[in-house]
Amino acid sequence: MTSSVVTLIGDLVGSRTHPSRRAAQEELLRALSLVNARLETVQALEPTIGDELQGVFSSVADALQATLLMRLALPERMDVRCGLGVGPIEVVGASAYGLTQDGPAWWAARDAVDAVKRGERRTPAVRTRLQPSRPPQEDPSMLEHDARTGLVNGYLLCRDQVVGALDGRGRRLALGLLDGRTHADLAAAEGISASAVSQRVRRDGLTSLVASAQEVSS
Repeated sequence: MTSSVVTLIGDLVGSRTHPSRRAAQEELLRALSLVNARLETVQALEPTIGDELQGVFSSVADALQATLLMRLALPERMDVRCGLGVGPIEVVGASAYGLTQDGPAWWAARDAVDAVKRGERRTPAVRTRLQPSRPPQEDPSMLEHDARTGLVNGYLLCRDQVVGALDGRGRRLALGLLDGRTHADLAAAEGISASAVSQRVRRDGLTSLVASAQEVSS
């Protein structure tokens, strides 16, 4: 059993309606590769069975950054809901689908992604949720952590609303801004003017999206 980590369980949204399951899997692998290359992981993100994926991070900040990068790296027609669980994990085996996890953090992440699914009717844009491995009433030391969890989930409600409204170009521009690319560079890549990039950045709230991600990860 490890010390406290952050487990991420992801679930592709609407993958069964995708015109090509093979193409969807290739896009997912590309997005996961991008995240793994940019962030330090305890266990790299990888697909598991069905339409799911999992990974492990040493901090909530890294896990939050991973969920944002993953969504921005996917094409417009694809999205992923994510549950983050905080606590210890245990690797109980391995298979063709990767390492088999168990333990409090894994189950908390599973509960979190299930909560995202249940809440989609009320808050359809939300795709990410953080959950501690134990409720505070069972462990008084978890009270402060539970307060931080509420702050994180409040941030995610707003962040996911912005990301969910982005089209493919908006996602690419946001990803480029996170990489520190200039408006001129992004304009050249998109085949549009720098002025058009600036207009999209303002209209889509990308400055706030990027600034909030940087605040969380700092």
